[in-house]
Amino acid sequence: MGFRIAVVGSGAIGSYYGAKLAHAGSDVHFLMRGDLSVVRRDGIFVRGEGENFRIAKINCYNSTSDIGPCDLVIVAIKATSNHDLVDLVPPLLHEETMVLTLQNGLGNEEFLAGHFGAQRILGGLCFIAVDRHSKTEVERYAYGQVILGEFGRPAQPRTHGVGAEFTRASVRCTVTDDLALERWRKLIWNIPFNGLSIVAGEIDTAAIVGDKNLRALTLDLMEEVIGAANKCGHPLPKEAWRKHMERSETMSGYKPSTLQDWEAGKPLEIEAIWGEPVRRAAAAGAKMPRTEMIYELLKKLDQVRRSQ
Repeated sequence: MGFRIAVVGSGAIGSYYGAKLAHAGSDVHFLMRGDLSVVRRDGIFVRGEGENFRIAKINCYNSTSDIGPCDLVIVAIKATSNHDLVDLVPPLLHEETMVLTLQNGLGNEEFLAGHFGAQRILGGLCFIAVDRHSKTEVERYAYGQVILGEFGRPAQPRTHGVGAEFTRASVRCTVTDDLALERWRKLIWNIPFNGLSIVAGEIDTAAIVGDKNLRALTLDLMEEVIGAANKCGHPLPKEAWRKHMERSETMSGYKPSTLQDWEAGKPLEIEAIWGEPVRRAAAAGAKMPRTEMIYELLKKLDQVRRSQ
């Protein structure tokens, strides 16, 4: 397709998928404000089972104005920094620029649509275990996949074009006609594992799965998410939890992204992953008491940490 691509947010997700696209020959431009000099000097290393490569020459910048208009803008910053996008994204836009958010949780497409127009917005869900060990090193622990969809409408020819770009980069990618449904499907994993990894004492996925009580609570949370999704009009089957649990049992002690943020002292995506689902469920007449408990605990823990 020959897309000119901008990656806004060069943490684990942005660095990994941006590097994969660049390695496959896509025209990728990274916004890297704090890490610019190191990445320009050393490039980006990607490691994982079945792949080990370095992108030596990185198109990276400390300003989106220096990048200029692109055909596809990949948003990979944390949802806690969405307010920054109001100024960061406009220099990257031309009349037909697509804006693809790879962020977690609910509400990100709505935020972007409100500022840049709903017709531009796509969403992507990244089912992957990946960690950024340093400014230049990314390690992928489990392959997973990317699911792409349009905000508020079925897939378009352009959606399949973006999917083909990822596929060409050896990223397993599928396209959905119901992005909102897939957002809730991903919450089946994100709500319990990201939450329990912190409130249960900064533990990884293996510790959660391996503890009888935490495993039972995880399953209860998953069923709660499935029930809320159905109440909100997103029909997930009762057994939708099963693949998530099976995948988690193969992760070998992966630290979920929220735990990584917590340990690094970064803001947590509390509202996008827990708050917004609870609010949407309540508006639809559904209750999520376990999810709401984790939501309140995370808010309190975050408040205490920020006050210290």
